Amino acid sequence: MKSNAALEIAPSGNVSPLIPKLAAQILEMVQREGLPKGYRLTEQALCDALDVSRSPVRKALQFLESTGVVTSNPNRGFQLAKESHEIKGLDLSEAGVSSEDTYMRIASDRIKGYIDQEVTEVELMSRYGLARPQMQRLLNTMAKDGLVDRKPGRGWVFRRMLTSLESHRESYRFRMMLEPAAILEPGYTVDLAELERCRREQQELLDGGIEQCTPAQLFQAGSHFHETVAAGSGNRFVVDALRNVNQMRRIVEYGTLLDRSRLHRQCEEHLQLIELLVRGERMEASLFLRQHLNTARITKLGSEE
Repeated sequence: MKSNAALEIAPSGNVSPLIPKLAAQILEMVQREGLPKGYRLTEQALCDALDVSRSPVRKALQFLESTGVVTSNPNRGFQLAKESHEIKGLDLSEAGVSSEDTYMRIASDRIKGYIDQEVTEVELMSRYGLARPQMQRLLNTMAKDGLVDRKPGRGWVFRRMLTSLESHRESYRFRMMLEPAAILEPGYTVDLAELERCRREQQELLDGGIEQCTPAQLFQAGSHFHETVAAGSGNRFVVDALRNVNQMRRIVEYGTLLDRSRLHRQCEEHLQLIELLVRGERMEASLFLRQHLNTARITKLGSEE
């Protein structure tokens, strides 16, 4: 049966204490080598220098991004946002210790209507017991994720979110109409370089990333894949529509109780779809994608009957 019940957001775990420690090691290396603002911090170079795997390095860089020390660009990865001497003495002991949990609490409270669409830092600081630097870091992270926007004057405004099971089902129905049809558009040409990047991301998830990545990272990898496939249509309205839907469902996906065993099948199906597209079998790819989305809808939200 259909339901308009409000979506429940599952509580999220805290950031692992190991991540701030690894972030501090990265900063020590930056200062020791006197790296300049704008310097590109590559995951592989840091893995080699610190003798750790790629996943925790990526999380540490994302953690540093939330503090404003580094910034990221889709085409260039992570770069230093400050000169090495500017980060001397930066204390990471409290940064992000409970940020992920608070992030989800704020999102859940917004969905339930406990928080107004427009808020101020002071209001949020009081409600969640955070100091201003912590609150600013958290809001900057939420802004980067596209959940809030800074108002021209003071305060912040939340973007639209899916707030019911029915609206979430509708988002999947919309995607089932949009994405498979995009593959059948005349002149459809997928970006093979970007598709290869998607292949690497999905394989990394299957090789252990599913168990190590945060819900946000898993969501980003899935969104990147689906938006890359849709972009092959060459129609900006198709891509914009899909990105808009993904933006609205982001928090729901972050907060859904995560069945990581299901994600193995999802990644395997993504790889199968990539193979169909590379071979130019567009009709088969379109049918496969529709079934893939329908299975995800039923698995996450149940039958509508």
